[in-house]
Amino acid sequence: MVAATREAAYAVPVLSGEQAVATARELAAAFAAGAAERDRTRQLPTAQVEELSASGLLAITVPRAYGGAGLGAAVLAEVLRLLATGDPSVAQIPHSHFVYVNALREQGTPAQQEFLFGEVLAGRRFGNAQSELASKHVREHATTLRPGVTGEAAGEWVLDGEKGYCTGAAFAHWIPVLAHLGEGGPLHVAWVERLAPGVTVVDDWDGLGQRTTASGRVLLDGVRVAADRVTPYHLTFERPQTYGAFAQLLHAAIDVGIARAALTDAAEFVRTRSRPYPDAGVDRAADDPLVVHAFGEMELAVRGSEALLAEAGREVDAADAALTEESAGAASLAVAAARASSAAVSVDVASRLFEVGGTRSALAALGLDRHWRNARTHTLHDPAAWKVQHLGRHALDGTPPPNHGQI
Repeated sequence: MVAATREAAYAVPVLSGEQAVATARELAAAFAAGAAERDRTRQLPTAQVEELSASGLLAITVPRAYGGAGLGAAVLAEVLRLLATGDPSVAQIPHSHFVYVNALREQGTPAQQEFLFGEVLAGRRFGNAQSELASKHVREHATTLRPGVTGEAAGEWVLDGEKGYCTGAAFAHWIPVLAHLGEGGPLHVAWVERLAPGVTVVDDWDGLGQRTTASGRVLLDGVRVAADRVTPYHLTFERPQTYGAFAQLLHAAIDVGIARAALTDAAEFVRTRSRPYPDAGVDRAADDPLVVHAFGEMELAVRGSEALLAEAGREVDAADAALTEESAGAASLAVAAARASSAAVSVDVASRLFEVGGTRSALAALGLDRHWRNARTHTLHDPAAWKVQHLGRHALDGTPPPNHGQI
């Protein structure tokens, strides 16, 4: 189990877009220095997450009306891409933080926004408790907000359930819990304090990649939730929205960052440690024309994913500025293209690293396999084949993408 603390509040800097990107680049370089060792020993990046908070990066999407920078999806995608080049586990930890800042922007009341955006500006983090461990067809086991008893609990809800894949919860001050409001009712978000009685975060994540995200379980046993700490979730998808595209864009950014890091490490290894193949007739492996060609192919693929990511970020921002069914659909399709590309490219480049590096690159002590493990694990969040399906249907007969949280 993960020990919990609630640090004293502190004001984080409000960053411009240029400052956010520069800060992310600087932090990525620092995080990269220990990423392989943290992966090898499964050392959670507690200090790195605190640096991320103190930098102001976790507050960059808080709307200007509430004192934040109000930066858009394109800047945030580049920030997460850069962080993922340093340590994709650190980059994934705040994914849900940004998604639930967005959920609060979508459906929070002014009073809820005032308080919870203020928490973010005070350096506090959101986690997530979203995925049900029980089958979605077993409704009696679904996490549910039930009315509290009369008396002191009047006006409150009581929350029970068990959630899995709760990335960010171990480092969070607030855990947004996705739950049914009443038995079989619509989905709502319950904003639960990490240290609330009845909340237990269990660090039992044992994934083969993204090993230091602490994506374990959250146990909820009779947790009391005030009525003003509950926001609707289902209403987001009853109109045009970019909520799903925004979340998927951030996943794509992490994939693209993994791909760039794998290519960078592969180049460094080939330049400094690989032996040339005798038939190449060269003194350095980096001068082998087959190796050069392979790097050209990988660079082309990574650049393509980076370009699709940037385009998708711009489309999400454009849709947010003028939201219609058409603009929301265009954003979803652009993100689908970026996500399908990033999933394929990150896994492929992280695998080809060994093809160009040779036998020495497979030494466990080097930790180069973490790139493939990270890519393979992270790209399993959503099947990329469905992204391609939606793109194909739109290309053939103009069918718009579905209006839900996975595209």
